[in-house]
Amino acid sequence: MGELVEVVERDGTVVRVVERAVMRAERLRHRAVFIAVLDHEGRLLVHRRSEEKDVWPGRWDLAAGGVVGVGEPWDEAARRELAEELGLTDPVELVGDGCFEDEDVALVGRVYRCRSDGPVTFADGEVVEARWVTPEELAALRAEVAFVPDSVALVLPLLDLG
Repeated sequence: MGELVEVVERDGTVVRVVERAVMRAERLRHRAVFIAVLDHEGRLLVHRRSEEKDVWPGRWDLAAGGVVGVGEPWDEAARRELAEELGLTDPVELVGDGCFEDEDVALVGRVYRCRSDGPVTFADGEVVEARWVTPEELAALRAEVAFVPDSVALVLPLLDLG
């Protein structure tokens, strides 16, 4: 049996539990966390996703994160994802939440912020490269490459990059 995921209503109420492959194939709404990492100079860590990711492979992302496990508390999921994807164990702070839906995914998300100067490591292979960017550099990069739409929609409005 594959990884299990909670299917949820827009308010986060659990409807049922399915395998991750079923959630992706049927575009079922699930819980997800996003962790924006800012250094102490105010630069944002952006990263490029592995080509092996099951959604939006190879695209750039504004935040670490992923699917919340069955019964897993939000904050615990945020700390787990931050450690798995970037090798960071710095504290996380909740900054907001929301829902996102497009033709690829449907999710209820919570957005966290982490202050860290790194170093970052890519132990689980989900991230293949990362860089620190200023707000101006982020704008230029977004004009050049594709970013994942859920973090642009949910994370970017909550960051104070000014």
